[in-house]
Amino acid sequence: MEFDFKGQTAVVTGGTRGIGRAVSEAFLKAGAKVIATYRSNEEEAKKFTEANAAHAECLDIYKFDVTCYDEVENFYKEVEKKHGALQIVVVSSGIRSDSIVGMMKTEDWNNVIDTNLTGTFNISKLAVQYMMRQKYGRIIALTSPIGKLGFAGQANYAASKAGQVALVKSLSKEVASRKITVNCVSPGFIDTDFISDLPDEQRDAYKKQVPLKRFGSPQDVATPVLFLASKESSYITGSVLEVTGGL
Repeated sequence: MEFDFKGQTAVVTGGTRGIGRAVSEAFLKAGAKVIATYRSNEEEAKKFTEANAAHAECLDIYKFDVTCYDEVENFYKEVEKKHGALQIVVVSSGIRSDSIVGMMKTEDWNNVIDTNLTGTFNISKLAVQYMMRQKYGRIIALTSPIGKLGFAGQANYAASKAGQVALVKSLSKEVASRKITVNCVSPGFIDTDFISDLPDEQRDAYKKQVPLKRFGSPQDVATPVLFLASKESSYITGSVLEVTGGL
């Protein structure tokens, strides 16, 4: 399936590495102007920029923290000043900090909730304020089936992802009359550095749980994101599209 996003602007948070990078690159190839954001990894942002030099005229990179409302607000002001209207926002920024509940540090709980859930709120709240003026928009949040299944050692991550789904379902009802759709894409085990720190035994055990017997690629996630961002998906909102290999 080929997509055409010429004339549209897409914001991708966490858009310079992992799944976010694949989403950013897919939008660039489909003709969109892309604003990819990151928080701290300068090296990956530089690699991403260099790798996409052919699309330099359509690519902007911004550094800020999605947990800081003032920084998010300033980011949107800069986007409006430089690009005007924006049509698509993809929330791909996220972190893990694993520990069993009984031993979890309060800061690890707060950091994961703040980044994954509060960050989604900050990005989405300000996005709809811009989109409501033009009576059109697409918001897609990258969530996880762990929010539904729960994994030992990932209570903070699971809670943040379950919260994302609830936020998306509620927001979708609030903005539907303005022709703004809000959906989730829920990737399973995707072969990125996000899971590279898992022990080999654990990776093998997780892979055995996947009916397709492999981890997904970032590109496996990018295509469903583009579909939900397209005008062809205009009757889909408040939904969670699982990309899990049948997990």
